Amino acid sequence: MSGIERIGVSLETELLAMFDKQIALQGYQNRSEALRDLIRGYLAEEKLGQPATLAVAGVFLVYDHHATNLSVKLLDLQHHHLLQVISSIHIHLDHKNCLEIIILRGKVKDIQKISDKLTSLKGVKLSRMNILTAV
Repeated sequence: MSGIERIGVSLETELLAMFDKQIALQGYQNRSEALRDLIRGYLAEEKLGQPATLAVAGVFLVYDHHATNLSVKLLDLQHHHLLQVISSIHIHLDHKNCLEIIILRGKVKDIQKISDKLTSLKGVKLSRMNILTAV
């Protein structure tokens, strides 16, 4: 870290005690590192609200692999977005269900559109997108 500035923060005793307990459970060595992570997270979330922000995302899909042509449709969508798709992994959960994890990169607005297309395919049971950007 280049240049560190010390600041003072006033907190209610009970709030600080709850914070200390939580960061200890998470393994933080001190309050400063926990606060830095909270600030980074806040700033990153703010950036993700801007459609042109560059980001990476994991789109997690649980689907019925017996659904008609769903695997083909998933692959087709990935091939049509080669500049955004970094990688994918296919996991067999049981006899009927599969998990597909598709890693995307690009502008937030483009990632969201691709995620929505993947999620809305018939046969997809559950989906979640986890999107991140650097502060």
